[in-house]
Amino acid sequence: MSILSKITILFFISILLMGYISFKTNDISQKNFETSIRDKYIQASKNLFDILMKGDNDALVLQAKAVNFRTIDPGKYGFQKAQKISYSPVSFGYTEVLKNNDGYFLHLHYLDEDVFFFDNTQVEEIGQKKILNLLILADVLILIVMFFVITKMLMPLRRLPSEIEKFGKGDYTHRIKEQHNSDEIAKVIFQFNTMAQNIATLIESRTQFLTDISHELRTPISKAKLSLEMIETSKYKDILKKSIDHIDTLTNELLEVEKLSSNNLNLSFSTYNIETLLAKSLAKMLVDNEKELHIEVQIPFHLHGDIEYLSIAIKNLLDNALKYKTGGIVRAIATDNILEIRNLADPLTKPLSFYTDAFTQEDSTRMNKGYGLGLNIVKRILELHNFTLDYYYDNGEVVFVVDFNKQM
Repeated sequence: MSILSKITILFFISILLMGYISFKTNDISQKNFETSIRDKYIQASKNLFDILMKGDNDALVLQAKAVNFRTIDPGKYGFQKAQKISYSPVSFGYTEVLKNNDGYFLHLHYLDEDVFFFDNTQVEEIGQKKILNLLILADVLILIVMFFVITKMLMPLRRLPSEIEKFGKGDYTHRIKEQHNSDEIAKVIFQFNTMAQNIATLIESRTQFLTDISHELRTPISKAKLSLEMIETSKYKDILKKSIDHIDTLTNELLEVEKLSSNNLNLSFSTYNIETLLAKSLAKMLVDNEKELHIEVQIPFHLHGDIEYLSIAIKNLLDNALKYKTGGIVRAIATDNILEIRNLADPLTKPLSFYTDAFTQEDSTRMNKGYGLGLNIVKRILELHNFTLDYYYDNGEVVFVVDFNKQM
């Protein structure tokens, strides 16, 4: 869940909680106030009714003032729709407490005479309630404003993962639009853009360096091969030829690794059967003795991918098996979307991931057989197709397994 979603949920929870607390507080306060003023009216009504029975209006007014009441004109307050809070019958009349939109009132009825009183203290209470309600409303408005301010502040942070993802997928020219303020998010964006520029520069420099040095090596290698043909056969010529071939192979592998490292590599996907892929792979190989290699398709199947690069991967696995076998033949067995390449050899002493890293070699005895790029190229090509490379040891055979089903 995103930060913005969490803040939104917390905001609505806060609003609902504040509304509920405000409602309950107001309800409790209203009930307490109603009970208090009703009790006050009932307590004062006995003395006021006794004075009303005597017919002494001046004394009635004085007694009302003593308890902070005032008499009112009922015609101004519309008691027809008033709510009756309490009712007490007395001799020749009754007393009752009424409630309407204007407040609470005491009504005394004696014979044919009606007198209405209003408690002045409730004016202040009603005013305080209005102020409290306004403060609660202001608090809610401030919370809403804070929510929109925080949301606006977090908008760049919300876009940050998708912007970084574009860079991570290989668009090294992509930059995040910088903010015109100096908050922490703006600083993160600035530092990311600075880092992205440095990474892009390093990648460009590395790519250019490897491309230049690989191309520059081709000319002297070609001249060395041509000159080598003019030298008389000897053991030194063979050593020299192997050394030049190794340099040539390394140069080609470096170029291939550089292509595969580029996120701008365009693969040409098509559908074909495993026999076609194996034939394409064998066409790329130079096998001195064809009897050392046996191809067996037990269950034919189709796959979808770039046949040019996948054939390079299979070729490298076959070359690897031929280089390091300790005897017998190399077998490539295809069955049920699986290709197994088997050769007699000692088991790997380290995890497969160790050998698929670039320039990895197990020991010095292999130094004259390769430069540790073959399996790295295989790994990169299979990863681009979401295929996997696994390994296990079976009855003296090293078995590399290419799974054309399993996703990375």
